[in-house]
Amino acid sequence: MGFYKGFHKVFRHPLKWLFRVKAEGLENVPEGGCILAANHTAIPDVIVISAPIKRQVRYMAKAELIRTPVVGPFMRLLGAYPVDRGGTDVKSLKYTMELIEKGELVGIFPQGTRRPGVDPRETEVKGGVGLVAYHTGADVLPVFIDTKKRRTSAFRRTRVIFGPVIKNSELGFENGGSREYLAAAELIFDRICSLKDGGREK
Repeated sequence: MGFYKGFHKVFRHPLKWLFRVKAEGLENVPEGGCILAANHTAIPDVIVISAPIKRQVRYMAKAELIRTPVVGPFMRLLGAYPVDRGGTDVKSLKYTMELIEKGELVGIFPQGTRRPGVDPRETEVKGGVGLVAYHTGADVLPVFIDTKKRRTSAFRRTRVIFGPVIKNSELGFENGGSREYLAAAELIFDRICSLKDGGREK
């Protein structure tokens, strides 16, 4: 946490300038444990989401990336932690629950991977964010990244919209299971995409 605070204090404004970030809806960022869910266009998405807000976002990152020399250790210092995307990673899920119980903000990309240049509404959504929401009971902060060519890149204007929090009670959970997880993930992602509705194309 100490490394992140220092890094964020020094680099948040230069990074916002580099990616030409315009943040909207910052008043919607909650206190306490919560899931942050956003569309995913490129690796710098984590930068354009994190730079405008004071809270640290603890991102789930694919295990292969975390194991990469240099990049992996740096990501850990910034608060990322590994998740095995090949199945239900019980260890990662337990750790996520612990983070949320401690009041942290955990970032998840419902698409499961980067989808550059594609209308997010036309992409597949994974049930992972629904599974995490069910087992943690956490609310969800929807975030939409809107940028030219639908890919976050340096020197390209990036509009980051933080929407109203989705209460866990809105996600329709009853007994859990893959169908409920996927339905919840689809509801969350629909809310994410709807944040852009009415916005102009860049």
